[in-house]
Amino acid sequence: KKKKLISRKEVTSCKDFLSMRIVFMGTPEFSVPTLEALIASEHEVVAVVTQPDKKSGRGQKLTAPPVKQCAIDHGIPVLQPEKMKDPQFIDELRNFKADIQVVVAFRMLPE
Repeated sequence: KKKKLISRKEVTSCKDFLSMRIVFMGTPEFSVPTLEALIASEHEVVAVVTQPDKKSGRGQKLTAPPVKQCAIDHGIPVLQPEKMKDPQFIDELRNFKADIQVVVAFRMLPE
């Protein structure tokens, strides 16, 4: 079976052709520069997956992971699953129809 080749007329620019839909997975401050670089690129970060907010400090206040705050600042949807194998989370993740997932400093990955 022959593969369909894309003609030059179908591609309006290299930028359109090379743009990908990305789900970013990360949590600590260490991963924020990578997320910001992806946001600034020609690619579209369609969602961010990070660990749930955790209690910290003397007052045990809920604190959002640095990656979540960066995503919120840029208007990107955030997923914070308790369990990575949760079928509802996996369905949500699939619904973003990402071309790739970029992982920086994250825990266990979904199958």
